[in-house]
Amino acid sequence: MKNPYHKEFKLNNFHFSSTEEILIYASEISEEMHSFLKNWFSDQETISLQTSGSTGVPKTIALRKEFMVNSALATANYFHLPQKTKALLCLPITYIAGKMMLIRALTLGWHLDVIKTTSKPLVGISKKYDFSAMVPLQLENSLENLHFIKKLIVGGGVISNQLQEKLQTADCKVFATFGMTESITHIAVKKLNHYKKIPTFYEVLPTINIYTDNRNCLVIEAKNISEKVLFTNDVVQLTSKNKFDWLGRFDNVINSGGIKLHPEKVEEKLSKVIENCFFVAGIPDEKLGQKLILVIKKEVDTDNQQFLKEIFSKIRGLKSLSRFEIPKEIYFLDNFIETSSGKIQRKETIHLINF
Repeated sequence: MKNPYHKEFKLNNFHFSSTEEILIYASEISEEMHSFLKNWFSDQETISLQTSGSTGVPKTIALRKEFMVNSALATANYFHLPQKTKALLCLPITYIAGKMMLIRALTLGWHLDVIKTTSKPLVGISKKYDFSAMVPLQLENSLENLHFIKKLIVGGGVISNQLQEKLQTADCKVFATFGMTESITHIAVKKLNHYKKIPTFYEVLPTINIYTDNRNCLVIEAKNISEKVLFTNDVVQLTSKNKFDWLGRFDNVINSGGIKLHPEKVEEKLSKVIENCFFVAGIPDEKLGQKLILVIKKEVDTDNQQFLKEIFSKIRGLKSLSRFEIPKEIYFLDNFIETSSGKIQRKETIHLINF
């Protein structure tokens, strides 16, 4: 690459005069960061990355460095983040989200601070930042300190209605993102606060073209970030040529008595009355083909029977819920099986239930 890093780039307040200096400092932070940056500064045109495994078996894919730079530029343009932007990296660089924070900083000349990845990243922070990225759990645990961040993108999981309501008084502008490793992080964003009318749709970044296949799944065409057309398993409803409503994963769709239910949309509605960690799924049923069940992570010393009555009462009181979306059964589990990035693995967790 002709310009492997921007002259204004800083890492933890350190300025560098060569890629060798960057690599030496990176090795002091972590071997993983050093290894990634060593590959980034090499003559190879691609970088090998591992997908998160949230929707299947993790796999290794190769991304062109040119496309990663294009993605970094698109993010900077969309969110108005020029050189000398003060950014915070609190995600692991194991996956694409963390790696791209590094690439944005290197490419655009940001001043990037890297901190240890924890579920409470803003505890002890006293410096203000222009930009950062988090997963929903980190956001949930950072509400009291969000004033340290001007703009925040959140990915890697669904934002509950309860969490979104808590964001409305925050000074920080928070955006949900849609994307994957193959699309080099986000290709679409949605405001979560600081809006006049609640947006339910994702808006794609410039130069991104979208349409749906015969399954109503999103198809992404973006020659500046991928040589291939990307066929996803995400069921969407297009509302315009550059906006869509995300309904859920195609592989999660439940066919109950001929009615197709999207678990993610049902969960969005249920999150208004359920504070515990939970998910819905379909299990085999002789009459319906599949029946909808609700699985809730049990808290210590919880009276299951009393809690069950309270939950059913609240669910039946939800006007937004159709009769088909009311779970037929409720199960409690002490723990859920999750990916390393904190996403619930539904099918694996269901196997823990004694039916």
